[in-house]
Amino acid sequence: MGDHGVVNLSVPSIDDLSARVDAVRASHDETFPGPAEGRQPVHTVYVPADRFTAGTAAEFGAEALRLLNAHAPGAGTFGSVFGLDPALAGTVHERVAAKLASEPVEDVRIDFEDGYGVRPDAEEDGHVGQVVEAVAAAYQSRTLPHYWGLRVKSFADGGHERSMRTLDAFLTALRDRLGRLPGGFTITFPKVVMADHVAIFVDYLERLEGALGLPAGILRFEVQIETTEAIVDEQGRVGLRGIASAGRGRLTAAHFGVFDYTAACGLPPEQQRLDHPACDFARNIMQVTLAGTGIRLSDGSTNLVPRGDSADEVHRTWTTHAAHVRHSLANGFYQGWDLHPSHLPSRYAAVYAFHLAGADEALARVRAWQDQAAPNDGGVLDEPATIKTLTARLQRAVDCGALPPTALPQQTL
Repeated sequence: MGDHGVVNLSVPSIDDLSARVDAVRASHDETFPGPAEGRQPVHTVYVPADRFTAGTAAEFGAEALRLLNAHAPGAGTFGSVFGLDPALAGTVHERVAAKLASEPVEDVRIDFEDGYGVRPDAEEDGHVGQVVEAVAAAYQSRTLPHYWGLRVKSFADGGHERSMRTLDAFLTALRDRLGRLPGGFTITFPKVVMADHVAIFVDYLERLEGALGLPAGILRFEVQIETTEAIVDEQGRVGLRGIASAGRGRLTAAHFGVFDYTAACGLPPEQQRLDHPACDFARNIMQVTLAGTGIRLSDGSTNLVPRGDSADEVHRTWTTHAAHVRHSLANGFYQGWDLHPSHLPSRYAAVYAFHLAGADEALARVRAWQDQAAPNDGGVLDEPATIKTLTARLQRAVDCGALPPTALPQQTL
């Protein structure tokens, strides 16, 4: 370098290469815009359409609270059943009870698929009408969960016409009943086999928005990853990449379907469980493929429910379900499915304990980073990506009620 900061270069211009780098970055940012913004529910509760009423969420909460009070009334029993650190058991018990009383269901899906079955058109049409009235009543009484929606039938097994008829009839009647579509609405599109099915569904949603006079793009959906073809497609590629592209910006989440997937893999019934290694493989593919796309991940369900009201039966369900929830959380799946009121205490107990167990350390590491102080007592030298993960974890804890809003650091990345 000379006296005036002049550097001699052999290549006279790299403007064309810089333009290409910018184009590559723009293309990447379009495909990978980053994590989804806003609150993610810790679960989705599935309720068959013919059983859904305006009071379903409150009824689930009341029954879950009854089970908690009957079978784990104090911190000691509660901590023992859920395997909690005694130092945390009292706090978790208190906050779970408060959650069940105030917001027992964060996300509900009114099910017209497997939980409902195949019925004559007239019968399903009648239940669509009942669901519209129930949703309208819940919305007007402010008891509709923060997130809600329908699961329609799959396009993979001949149910496509019934699927589209149900969605059209529901949205048309709800528009006529309320004059608007309440916020938080999501459609669940199950058993995705081919990306082409997703593309056709998106075409239908565009047509439906136009017919209903809805804003373009307001109808968004999540896919259920419960077939082997969704993981590896007919050409041996990762099927999820094509599925995500076919969603054309409407795809909000991918939910793993444990039982259809494990059955498709040929596992015997006693091995069809959420924490089977075959499921871990599928979830890892989901994570790697969808990381940074803004498409959220959700795990599947536990199908064990109490066969009676005895403490042994309820505790057996709680122990199994809580273990499955912990497995999901440890592997980066912060949402799952719940099918029964008994699943709510174990869902929130596992989620709250997970967040609280690491909260103090996470707060210390984030604050140390923000203050640009020396590493914390554990000697951890954190990267920016780790701080973002810790901050996101704290925000999840606040969103679900495990921590109060005041627990969040004042500054974030």
